[in-house]
Amino acid sequence: MFTGIVTDIGTVTELDQQGDLRARIQTSYDTASIDIGASIASDGVCLTVIALGDDWYDVQISAETVSKTNLNSWALGKRVNLERALKVGDELGGHIVSGHVDGVAEVVDLRDEGDSTRVTLRAPKDLARFIAPKGSVALNGTSLTVNDVEGCDFGINFIPHTKEVTTWGDVAVGDRVNLEIDTLARYVARLAETV
Repeated sequence: MFTGIVTDIGTVTELDQQGDLRARIQTSYDTASIDIGASIASDGVCLTVIALGDDWYDVQISAETVSKTNLNSWALGKRVNLERALKVGDELGGHIVSGHVDGVAEVVDLRDEGDSTRVTLRAPKDLARFIAPKGSVALNGTSLTVNDVEGCDFGINFIPHTKEVTTWGDVAVGDRVNLEIDTLARYVARLAETV
């Protein structure tokens, strides 16, 4: 489990398509404190550490994960949002995030509002019903509050701090973004179907 509070920006330094995709991610985390088998959310995708170095870790990514996320667009030098798994007693600053991406949203508009940036995204139609104004979503692993919703489009505001400590300062129209809907929204919708 994660909180959607990004704690490092990593860089993809190696990609190797063997049977699955293997990626090396350079990090400022103290890798001596990371165990083989640990989970690290990388752009919101829960990935398992399979090898470690002084300032990097390797992950193996299945074809299923690649097909459901934006990881198929990873390239050497790509910056990625990182978060280590939640530990008992950690502050829950965002919301409960599983790292199981539901789909990919597309950035359709950007505009500055004061010092913040308003980003409008388009969710896949089957996921849009789970997104509500003032609800939570995880986008590329970042816990965010939805400002408004119109059909499949929804808006998020990024304050300067978030743009500095995540990859959201690099966002552009057309970017494909990993989307994880709020777990509570999923269960409420499922309960409503059975009533």
